[in-house]
Amino acid sequence: MSDPFVVIGGDAAGLSAASKCKREDPDREVVVYEQSDWISYAHCGMPYYIKGEVDALEDLLSLSPEAVESRGIDLHRRHEVLGVDPESETVRVRGPDREFEQSYGDLLVATGAHALTAPIDGTDLDDVFTMHHMHAAAAVRAFLAPPGEEVDAFDAGYVDVDVEAYHSRDPPETVAIVGGGYVGVEMAEAFRARGLETHLYQRSDRPVPPFGAAVGDQVAETLADAGVDLHLGTAVTGLEGNGRIERVEAADGAVDVDLALVGIGIRPNTELVADTAVACGDSGAIVTDEYGHTTVDGIYAAGDCAEMDHVVTGEPDWVPLGLTANRAGRAIGQTVAGDPEPVGEIAGTAVLKAFDLECGRTGLVDHDAAREAGFTPVSETVTAGSRSGYYPGSADTTVTLVADRDSGRLLGGTIAGEDRAAIRIDTLATALDGGLTVAELERLDLAYAPPFSPVWDPVLVAAKVLGGQLDEA
Repeated sequence: MSDPFVVIGGDAAGLSAASKCKREDPDREVVVYEQSDWISYAHCGMPYYIKGEVDALEDLLSLSPEAVESRGIDLHRRHEVLGVDPESETVRVRGPDREFEQSYGDLLVATGAHALTAPIDGTDLDDVFTMHHMHAAAAVRAFLAPPGEEVDAFDAGYVDVDVEAYHSRDPPETVAIVGGGYVGVEMAEAFRARGLETHLYQRSDRPVPPFGAAVGDQVAETLADAGVDLHLGTAVTGLEGNGRIERVEAADGAVDVDLALVGIGIRPNTELVADTAVACGDSGAIVTDEYGHTTVDGIYAAGDCAEMDHVVTGEPDWVPLGLTANRAGRAIGQTVAGDPEPVGEIAGTAVLKAFDLECGRTGLVDHDAAREAGFTPVSETVTAGSRSGYYPGSADTTVTLVADRDSGRLLGGTIAGEDRAAIRIDTLATALDGGLTVAELERLDLAYAPPFSPVWDPVLVAAKVLGGQLDEA
């Protein structure tokens, strides 16, 4: 065939696109190149595998290589794409045995992102991990397992670390987490569940900054109550040891540790298109239009390496999340098959579990970001019960709403609580997608029954309070 659809990257965006294209156009040749052994795996599940709530590493795979190939997709693992030539419409590929050119009719760049370690010194020491790949998850789980506990070594031959060697060592007793974002908080729970003395370092004054002050304060309190030693407003200056990690040096002093996890963020993998006319935005991710198309004809981008338009600002943004990647990939696959489908907009909707505390966020939460986008932000934070007060199980639910003072439009919000709080963020995400004002949010006909919600859901209570402030303006 003369016009294969070539996909670079075999995870969420890449395989969603490949599968959708093949389903819609069975005669189209679809080729996927993945530089590792792993495809279609759940990054988000790794902390829960390490904690022990997920039994086997294999359980984190969404699709096996055999399942992909059964769909008629030509999958090549352990094949690294070295370069893209838009003029000849080819990519240069290095496989285990040879290097070759592959032509394409359409090309999807779905190369994901990589974990940051700079500018922290010592991240190359043994027993320092970034939780961005399954190899690290396998190693940490084995290291933490006490002698005699069976360890899933995943016998498909994918893991490139010596799992048994980690398991044969004495388990660590003290661990340092550098970074209090999603991964840091989730891994703090996993480490505490394994009985480790856990130190969490965060440069800013609160963990999970994208969730705002109200949620960040509650997360900090929850972590402290669970026995996590918090070092907030504290920069780590280096990791030290003789071959292996032995201590963390920070602004508040040194702590001896047996294991360190660095989770200070990720950056998009765009080096592959650096020498082409494919443009990258201010975020460093690839610029795309409403159909995922880049600035070069025939080349698309999706997932953690690509920007998408924000539903509130209408401007390009980079929010690397799983649903975003899957949805964009699926839309691009349909477009390439001949039926154009927009990739949709993003709101940065995310949820987080910190022990028993559930947290959610969506839209513009930070006032400075809202002002930069041309809005005049105003916000209110309220706490209300999650169920009718007389019904067992009710818990405080804290809701923060942010709106534009001039138009009354809802800009974003956060939620935290212990009783089904996180899922309530979907109401706010839907309201953002519909461009609702706070008054319109307050008038939503949300469901009520004592086991599920009070008559006035916490989201509606927050809308009432914020609406009153807007009325006074």
